[in-house]
Amino acid sequence: MASSPSLPAPGSRPKKPLGKMADWFRQTLLKKPKKMPDSSESAPSDASQPTSQDSSVPPSHSSVTSPSLPPSQASDSGSIRWSKDYDVCVCHSEEDLVAAQNLVSYLEGSTASLRCFLQLRDATPGGAIVSELCQALSSSHCRVLLITPGFLQDPWCKYQMLQALTDAPGAEGRTIPLLSGLSRAAYPPELRFMYYVDGRGPDGGFHQVKEAVMRYLQTLS
Repeated sequence: MASSPSLPAPGSRPKKPLGKMADWFRQTLLKKPKKMPDSSESAPSDASQPTSQDSSVPPSHSSVTSPSLPPSQASDSGSIRWSKDYDVCVCHSEEDLVAAQNLVSYLEGSTASLRCFLQLRDATPGGAIVSELCQALSSSHCRVLLITPGFLQDPWCKYQMLQALTDAPGAEGRTIPLLSGLSRAAYPPELRFMYYVDGRGPDGGFHQVKEAVMRYLQTLS
């Protein structure tokens, strides 16, 4: 009697042949996952558009134009000359006001356009005399002493002379004596170590005073 074929046990599945199973694993491994869309590729135009953060960045320093300086000061913007209010402080007695005004007109009207301080013209009304004199001397690069007989008799002129020597005791060219109407013997002994400008010339020594001031201002740059 022929034996009946054996049946698989309940709940068990027939096993795949090893060759087919290997092919199935190989195909499964070779399958590529679907490529997810890249955010950078999906919106290529975003790279060319500035972000909100970029738009809030202030412009560079090179794009900002600096305010232009007046033509008279543009070339001297880095000079120490403009650190003071005046180039020259003219010290004179009250009786020599006309001569002082002529000197200031000459200096201010020259091609150098020197800035001058004239006490009776530029002093603050109501200000203390001593404070005004000291402020004028400290705010000026050079001091021109208009030495006349009236200068030697005026106590305020002598105060200005001593104050100028205190600020600049050496012969630096800052204090420029202009001797007018006096002999050499009357020259103040406090200024004996300084050369003075002789005011007996045709122009009263104004040109030489201007050249001395310009020479000192050139040393500042």
